[in-house]
Amino acid sequence: MFSDVICESSSPSDDERLPSLLALRCFEAAARLENFSRAAVELHLTHGAVSRAVRLLEDELGVALFERRSRRVFLTDAGRTLARAVGNGMGLMRQAVAELRASARQGRRWVLSCEPTLLMRWLIPRWPDFQGRHPGFDLHLVAGGGPFSFASGMDLAIRRDDFPWPEGCHVEPLFAEKVGPVCRPDKAADWFSATRAGSALKPGAPRLHTRTRSGAWREWAEAASQPVPDGPAQTFDHFYFSLQAAVAGLGVAIGPWHLVRDDLDSGVLAAPLGFVEDGSRYCLLSPQPLPPDSPQADLLAWLRAMA
Repeated sequence: MFSDVICESSSPSDDERLPSLLALRCFEAAARLENFSRAAVELHLTHGAVSRAVRLLEDELGVALFERRSRRVFLTDAGRTLARAVGNGMGLMRQAVAELRASARQGRRWVLSCEPTLLMRWLIPRWPDFQGRHPGFDLHLVAGGGPFSFASGMDLAIRRDDFPWPEGCHVEPLFAEKVGPVCRPDKAADWFSATRAGSALKPGAPRLHTRTRSGAWREWAEAASQPVPDGPAQTFDHFYFSLQAAVAGLGVAIGPWHLVRDDLDSGVLAAPLGFVEDGSRYCLLSPQPLPPDSPQADLLAWLRAMA
């Protein structure tokens, strides 16, 4: 007959069996912080839960891990020995988890939703620069404006703050919106006049409107302390179309500086009255704060540099 102290080789003895991971986590945090209350806050537990976990660990090991003196705790020699071992083990686990998460991020495709006209006229022309700097970041651009939900499959969104955003989303400002009347350069003398105070829009100059930003002229007039101009008008279904109509010489459109800056640089459009901030801004939105040193944080830094 075999004695009951002899066990199968695959069954750990009491000396080999590890305590619960929760107890070790509580002990490691308490040892590192030398305070049960701060350990409880870090682990999202109560002070009592941490204290009980450590006490059970001491009972299981049969040694005192802390000296408790007037609401303070100090590691014993046995506690310091265990703290080094558990700390090293936790460090290895944290490193492995971070590497796995980084690997998973590198292998997935991220989706960035951007307002259509901003996407076409500002972001896409600059996108090769970002791809050249971050070739390993697989980011898919999609056009979308107005209200949205991160549950619909997007990871990030660029929007102007002219509507309520999803509750709890993280907001990173990119740039202020600056607007001004724009037209084809060879039409500027016909539609703008020079005054002592500068240039002014002539009465009767044809104005171009868009249904997607129907208040653009009124908002510019308020921001520039100008009267709302009167005259013949055409309305287009989309902001992009009104800007293209200005390029074609059909009239004067309200152009956000970021959307027309390339046309101004190339001489396709002129802005005789310059630009003023209209009080709105564009932002990068995400479900949670962007992790430091992450591809998303690199994207944010690049967007701000391009602005």
